[in-house]
Amino acid sequence: MRKKIALDMDEVVANVMPKFLDAYEAEFGKRLQREDYWGKKVYDIPGADHIRNVLYQKGFFRDLPVMENSQEVVGELNEQYDIFFTTSAMEFRNSLEDKYDWLLDHFPFISWKKFVFCGDKSILRADYMIDDHPRNLKKFIGKGLLYTASHNIDEMAYTRVNNWLEIRDFFAKETA
Repeated sequence: MRKKIALDMDEVVANVMPKFLDAYEAEFGKRLQREDYWGKKVYDIPGADHIRNVLYQKGFFRDLPVMENSQEVVGELNEQYDIFFTTSAMEFRNSLEDKYDWLLDHFPFISWKKFVFCGDKSILRADYMIDDHPRNLKKFIGKGLLYTASHNIDEMAYTRVNNWLEIRDFFAKETA
């Protein structure tokens, strides 16, 4: 039986940061630099909490850039593991269709039957989970990998992966 990998979407295979930076720039007339938001979410910057509202807009999740090397590495992992995209989609109801279509476009080799749209990831059962939010890994029974994002840089409780090439290396060691 093949082992299962639960993959988060946002900030793991889909890069939401450019959209947040665009929204901030449209609102404040200034393009944030990495040091401006590193260690938090863009909408955690004082006075910018309303920037989070872009998440409710239809189409926000539809045209996100793909994380570098994610398609290639997910394709390789798919040869040995059962890959499930496990993304929170209930809070932002417009995200359901956007995320579904985005996954079909960018990862057509993963069946729609392996898309899990949920509100609480604690119900998931897999051997591995790759996520950018420590809260999703906290109750996870398998091996959790924390994908580096601005908001999680101070978290030290999980195996950290900074990019998809490191994920490739991690799983190469797991199967060795």
